[in-house]
Amino acid sequence: MDKKKFNGYPMEKKSYSVPMVRVLLQPEEKRIELPRHKVKTVLRLLDALAIRPGTAIVARGSELLTPDRLTEPGDELLVRKVTSAG
Repeated sequence: MDKKKFNGYPMEKKSYSVPMVRVLLQPEEKRIELPRHKVKTVLRLLDALAIRPGTAIVARGSELLTPDRLTEPGDELLVRKVTSAG
């Protein structure tokens, strides 16, 4: 068995999990998980979902989030599409 070594010590392959952000998209009631490194801000989250800023509200619990706010690993966010009937 040939193992990779670093300075004479065997190296083990470490496994790790990618931090995710969970999203509930309304009104579709669709649940989505996205890697946090791709959606570090609310604006990047909306871009990933192909939603224009200003056409949806984003909330973490009872807190509304603006597009410049950072997401956190393990966040559970609500993205609610809003429309104006004018």
